[in-house]
Amino acid sequence: MNIPLHMTAVAITTPGGPESLEPRTELVPDWGPGDVLIRVAAAGVNGPDLAQRRGHYAPPPGASPLPGLEVSGEIVALGDATTGLAIGDQVMALTNGGGYAEYVAVPFGQVLPIPAGWTLPEAAALPETWFTVTQTLVMRAGLERGMTVLVHGASGGIGGAAIQISTILGASAIGVVSNATKAHYATRLGAIATIERTSQDILATVLALTDGRGVDRVLDIIGGTMTETNIKASAIGGHIVQVSTLEGPSANVSLRMMMARQLTLSGSTLRPQTPATKAAIATRIRTDLMPALADANFVRPGTTLFPLADAAAAHRAMETRSHTGKIVLVTPFGAAR
Repeated sequence: MNIPLHMTAVAITTPGGPESLEPRTELVPDWGPGDVLIRVAAAGVNGPDLAQRRGHYAPPPGASPLPGLEVSGEIVALGDATTGLAIGDQVMALTNGGGYAEYVAVPFGQVLPIPAGWTLPEAAALPETWFTVTQTLVMRAGLERGMTVLVHGASGGIGGAAIQISTILGASAIGVVSNATKAHYATRLGAIATIERTSQDILATVLALTDGRGVDRVLDIIGGTMTETNIKASAIGGHIVQVSTLEGPSANVSLRMMMARQLTLSGSTLRPQTPATKAAIATRIRTDLMPALADANFVRPGTTLFPLADAAAAHRAMETRSHTGKIVLVTPFGAAR
C-alpha cells in the first residue's frame, strides 16, 4: 500500500482531564532499521496513559509524546534490520508511545503475532498488561507452578492478565475485587477464589483460603495502606510485586515483619525498559504463554470499544473504575476489518 504522509492521532494538548485529549493531524512516524510501521486497527487504554495525560508520567527520552502503549494492526513497512516479520502480517505490539494513532513505529522485538481466532481489538488489549505481568510477576518474582497469588484489581487489565498468566503457568490466583459482578468476571478468567474487599476482610479471607500459610506472591496496584495487608497476607519467602499505586504512593512498612517472613517487595515500570528487555519479555510470552491463547477454550479478556476520536470518553470511562477487562480505541481501519 501507499503510506500516507499524514494521519489522525490523539494528542495531549495540556496536562489535565480527559478533555485535554484531542484528535489532530500528525505526520506518519518515521521507522528506523530495527522498526516496523504498523497501520493501527486498535489501541488499548491503560493506567499509564491516564497518568501521562495528567502530567505525572513523562515519556522517556526518544519516545513518542503521543499516548498509547499497545496496539494491534497490520505491518505496512519494515526496517532493514528486522527479522521474522513480513509486510501484511497482522500483529499486536507493545509500543513506546504513539499508539493512539492510525500508524505507529515499533521496535520489531516488541511485536507478536495475533493469537489464532482473536479479533484485532481483543489482541490490542493484551500487550501492555501481559508484558507488565510477565516482567514483574514471572521473570522477576519467579512465579512457579503450585504457588498461590493474591491479585488486586482482579477485574481490570493488569489483574486479569495476572490471573490468566498465573493459571497458564500452573499457579492459583485469588482475586480481590469490589463487587459481585467483578468477582464473577475474575472467576471466569480463572481465579480459584475471589474476595470482595468492600464486604470481606482481605487478610482473614486469605489466611482461611491458605490454611493460615499466606500467599506466595502478591500483585498489587493499590499501594498505600494495602501494603501492610499484603505483608501480613504473605507466606514465608513471599514476594510482593508493586506495579501501580492507585490509592497511595507511600506506605508504612514493618521491616521487622518483612525480615521475619523473608519477604521481597519489588516495584517496576515498563515504559522506560530497554528494547532488549522488552524483546526478552516478548520472547517469554511467545514461548510460555501464547500457545494457551490459541486454544479455542481460552477465555478472552472483556473489551469495551470506543472510536479513536472518542479517546476522551474512553478515559472518562476508565476513571470510573466501573468496567471489567480493558477499554480499547478502534481506528477507522480497524472498524472496517
